Amino acid sequence: MSNALVDLIIIGAGPAGMSAALEAASYGLDVVVLDEQGQPGGQIYRNIDRADAQTRQVLGPDYHHGLQLVEAFRASGVRYLAQVAVWQVTEERRVHFILDGQARVLQGRQLLIATGALERPMPIPGWTLPGVMTAGAGQILLKSAALLPRHPVVLAGCGPLLYLLAVQYLRAGVAIAALVDTSERGAVFKHLRELKAALPGWRDLLKGVSLLLALKRAGVLHFHAARHLRVTGEECADGLSFEADGKPGHIPAPLILLHQGVVPNTHITRSLRVEHVWNEQQLCWAVRRDEFGESSLPGIFIAGDVGAIGGAAVAQTQGRIAALAIAQRLEKLDRSRFLRVVKPWIDALRTQQAARPLIDAMYRPDVLNRVPANETIVCRCEEVSAGAIRGYVDAGCLGPNQTKAFGRCGMGPCQGRLCGLSVTEIIAEHRRVSPTQVGSYRIRPPLKPITLAQLAAERELDLSLSPTPSRTPS
Repeated sequence: MSNALVDLIIIGAGPAGMSAALEAASYGLDVVVLDEQGQPGGQIYRNIDRADAQTRQVLGPDYHHGLQLVEAFRASGVRYLAQVAVWQVTEERRVHFILDGQARVLQGRQLLIATGALERPMPIPGWTLPGVMTAGAGQILLKSAALLPRHPVVLAGCGPLLYLLAVQYLRAGVAIAALVDTSERGAVFKHLRELKAALPGWRDLLKGVSLLLALKRAGVLHFHAARHLRVTGEECADGLSFEADGKPGHIPAPLILLHQGVVPNTHITRSLRVEHVWNEQQLCWAVRRDEFGESSLPGIFIAGDVGAIGGAAVAQTQGRIAALAIAQRLEKLDRSRFLRVVKPWIDALRTQQAARPLIDAMYRPDVLNRVPANETIVCRCEEVSAGAIRGYVDAGCLGPNQTKAFGRCGMGPCQGRLCGLSVTEIIAEHRRVSPTQVGSYRIRPPLKPITLAQLAAERELDLSLSPTPSRTPS
């Protein structure tokens, strides 16, 4: 038997990956977790077990909730490899990665992909100027290094994260010049059908209401239904222009944080050619999977936001469900017991997902911020504009892979992670067809950079040298 064969490989140590590892280990599975970050927690619980009391107070109770999960994971004895760059995953569940500068490969009987989400690109005029960041990047700096803006900041776009970051900044003493919201005031009352269905998830709705009330009490300047957003400035950002309530507006600020939701990080799943579908509610590609999380490739499971956006609680539950299905597949529990044990988690998942259709409807990104005008840069790496992409379509390109060949869009360092959805929607709009007919970038390895020397020296991972969470360097 190969030294590099394990029952279950989990890629990603966020809420889904950690909960799956704990559940699988409780049934006696040999589990290895590969994580791109330096500590477990994922994006949402980033640096949670190193954050001081003041930082936890600033970030709020939902962030602090992750501490118990991370501590349980560290104490579990599950083998955890941090700062791993996965560069190839095969249908046979062989995972190739770089660890400490060396290429290693690990074989799993089963594989769980739990790589989470990315922020949706928001290509508006001026978004490539210095001084423009995503709200998620601002939150990462707060969580990982307690870095805060020194000057008043403008938050623009839509979605719960925008409100959450604004409240976190207020707690930390950051001045907010304005919240420029592209969603409409009272949008919830325009989606009464979704509101009724969302009532089982009332706790999630209450959290959103509490954030909005906190911003109102603090007197934050809050514009609604903003359109035609444009970052102003020559060499760097100096403000944001927009229209709201039919009137032009401009807020001066040296830092503009943009956000219009998150989307699944499907780079690995698309490289595997598992089946994806266009999710019209979330305006992104989603992995097709069964109720237990198994993809169209047998033995390859999906849990958390990488499948479809659902949030931390949904991710944890999906991780548990997938782990139970894997344990049953590997004959660690029989079918009847599996169905009995998994049912409460499936019922809980239904409640946790109840508010999602309402959230998706209320914070649907405006088409102007997804399908921009010709002069706006879409591919930041190769500086390809929306107009250039439309020109490639006029020349006969039908999808993103052809436009990549024509103008290198998607061939830069991010490998299409930032521009992929925008390119699909621009082509679909210009051809007047659905995104399903357009398709997405064809992802091939290497998913992350690897040198020829590393590739030539690749060998199977020696599991006897693999650290557990408790031995992870601090």
